[in-house]
Formats: sequence, C-alpha cells, structure tokens
Amino acid sequence: MKSPQLDFLTTFQENVPVTLVIGAGSKIAQAVIAKLLGSNVGRQIIAVSRQQPVLVHDRLHWVQSNYDEESIAGLCAGLSEKKLAIENIFICNGILHDQTLMPERSLADFDETNYLQVHRVNTLIPMLWLKHLKPLFKRDSQCVVTVFSARIGSIEDNQRGGWYSYRASKAALNMLVKSASIEVGRSARKVRFLVFHPGTTDTPLSKPFQKYVAEDKLFLPEFVAQQLLGVINDLDPSKSIQFIAWDGKPIAW
Repeated sequence: MKSPQLDFLTTFQENVPVTLVIGAGSKIAQAVIAKLLGSNVGRQIIAVSRQQPVLVHDRLHWVQSNYDEESIAGLCAGLSEKKLAIENIFICNGILHDQTLMPERSLADFDETNYLQVHRVNTLIPMLWLKHLKPLFKRDSQCVVTVFSARIGSIEDNQRGGWYSYRASKAALNMLVKSASIEVGRSARKVRFLVFHPGTTDTPLSKPFQKYVAEDKLFLPEFVAQQLLGVINDLDPSKSIQFIAWDGKPIAW
C-alpha cells in the first residue's frame, strides 16, 4: 500500500522533470534545493529527511524517513508506481562526528561501535537507497545520480593516515557505487553516477575542524551547490561514473 505521504504524486504530470533529494536536511542539500527552485520553473522536487526542511515551496514535497530499509523500500515502491521523469537524484547522507564519536587520530582511538555507526550512515544507507531506486531506471531513463563522498575516501590520495572509520566508509562507498553503476548501466545506459567531493563546507559536519582550514578553502553551502550543479552540467556523457571535486577536477579512486 502506498504511503499517504506520497499522495502529492497524484498531482504530478508524467513528463514533468523531478529531482529527488535524500538527506535533504543537510545544509548543502538545502542550498541545492534552493538553487533548483530558483532556476527551473517546471521542476518538482521531492525532499527526503528525518525532519521537515526549512524551505517551503509549492513545488517542494517533503517525505519523512528514518532511513530504515522498510521506509526506504516503501518510498521507492510508491515512486515506481508513477511514471516519473526523474532527472536528478542527490544522496546527501553523511556523518563525521556527533556527541559520542570523533574521527580517530590514531589506532588507539579505533572503536568498533563508532566504526559501525559511521559505516551505517556513510555507506549502508546510500546503498539501500540505490538498491530500491534501481527499478525506477528504465532503458530510456536519463538521470544523474549524485552521491556525496569525500576526497578522503581516495586510497591513492591518502598521505596522512588517521580518520580510519570515515576514510574507510567513503572508500567503501566509492567502490559500492562504482559496482552499482556497472549493474545499472547494463539496462539503463543513460543513467550516470557522480561521486562528489564538496570540499570543506561551513556546516555542522565540519565545525570542529574549521580552525585548521584556510579561509579561502572554507566554502558556503550556496557556493558548493552552485559548483555541484555546474559539475553535473559538464559531466562526460561517455562515462557511467566519475569521482569529481567541487572545482570540477577528477579525483583518483
């Protein structure tokens, strides 16, 4: 049975472009939504988060999710029932620290509980979304799926060590999304994947570490959103997946 949360879908026209923003409570996600609402008068946006986003707009439709697999599957099943022209999907979920955990400075700080929590948010939840979104991708689908990762997930780029759980969660995410892009590409060749590094952005996620960041390397969410949309517009259509930073430059896997 379709969730009552999805009743707004009855108002959608079949060919109206739709953007799906998952993890819509984040500062960057909110900035992306604002940019899209301001730049395309026809686009409908579905925002998924635990709490309702601050933004309110007649083309912005909020769906609550606790990011358990049951609610993810239910939402995606509801979307599958409607022939939506989903042109962009943004998966913005992520964790670096909270009240009980911080990135490890050394092996002595490595902790099983923290490791599993970081991997659940940064790796497992995005993959559950991709699992249940796959049926939406048809042979003629033209969609860009953006998954927020980080340069720190690059194995080749790791020159400083530390931050074990966060590095590993992003490296694992990169590999899993790469595999997903191969599978999706077998049946929906025009679906492309972007693994995106936003840089250090002025958000609660980076707040404890901003004192170590040069002023010109600490970005506003609005700047990152603008850069991200530019990267998407410039994606190489011959590649099914790319790992790219905020400045448009590729990152070594």
